[in-house]
Amino acid sequence: MLKGVLLVGIGGFIGSIARYVTTVFVHKIFPTNFPLGTLLVNLIGCFLIGIILGLFEKGEVLSPEMRLMLSVGFCGGLTTFSTFTNDTINLINDREVLFLTFYMGVSVFLGISLTLFGKTVVNYIWR
Repeated sequence: MLKGVLLVGIGGFIGSIARYVTTVFVHKIFPTNFPLGTLLVNLIGCFLIGIILGLFEKGEVLSPEMRLMLSVGFCGGLTTFSTFTNDTINLINDREVLFLTFYMGVSVFLGISLTLFGKTVVNYIWR
C-alpha cells in the first residue's frame, strides 16, 4: 500500500507541475478569457491515459506499478475535473455562452475521442 501511495504521489507531483507550467505557458502565448490551458492539459491527459491503458493491456510493456504511477498519479495530477468545472461555472457567470458550449463539447467529446485514439495508436504499434 505504501509503495502505491508513493508512486501515485510522485506521478501526481510531476503531473501537477506539468499542468501548471503548460497552462501558464499557453495563457502567455494566447491571452484570453477562454480556459485554453485547462482544455489543452485535459485533452493531452486523455490521449496519454489512452496510451498508458493500451500499453498496460499489452501485458509486459507496463508493470502494474508504472500503470498506477502514470495513470492515477501523473494523469490525475495533469488533468483536473475540478478545474474544468470551475472554468465552466466562470463561463456561465460571465454569460459566455459560445465559449461555454465549445469548452464543454470539446472537453467531453474530444477527450473521449483522444483516449480511444491513444489506445488505437498502441494497438497499431504493438500488433
